[in-house]
Amino acid sequence: MDTIEEVLQQYTPMISALIRKLHIYRDFETYRQIGEVALWQAWLRFDETKGDFTPFAYRSIHGAMLDELNRENRFSIRFTLMENPGAEEPANPLLENKLPEWLESIRLSAQEKSLLEDLFINGESIRKLAEQQGLSVSGLKKRKGRALEKIRNAMPDDVYP
Repeated sequence: MDTIEEVLQQYTPMISALIRKLHIYRDFETYRQIGEVALWQAWLRFDETKGDFTPFAYRSIHGAMLDELNRENRFSIRFTLMENPGAEEPANPLLENKLPEWLESIRLSAQEKSLLEDLFINGESIRKLAEQQGLSVSGLKKRKGRALEKIRNAMPDDVYP
């Protein structure tokens, strides 16, 4: 493969495109540098016998930028909590092992509520629930789909397009 300078010149538009795709609007130069470092690391790790370089470079750069976005997000949450110790973390009903309260306003049958709780709160698999209830997997998937469709239909259009 070419030198790193040639590779960097060739793939700089890809780095810019990924910055736009990820809607990065601040610290532009930091993310450009993260993309360049990820490209350099991809260039070092690339094995020609395993495929083309372009998709490998794309995934490497994209992954590095996502890692940094996640790192910044975790830092900002921790910093906000440390800055304002009286503030609590945002309430997340799933962390409290229950369905959200707003779900009560939607007309779901007891079976549908139980299914959603088993799937999303208790983490049960559809296959296991189907065996327990004596239903087929596809039947249970249809029941789940109907419940989720009821929820989608009950939500305002601006929340779920």
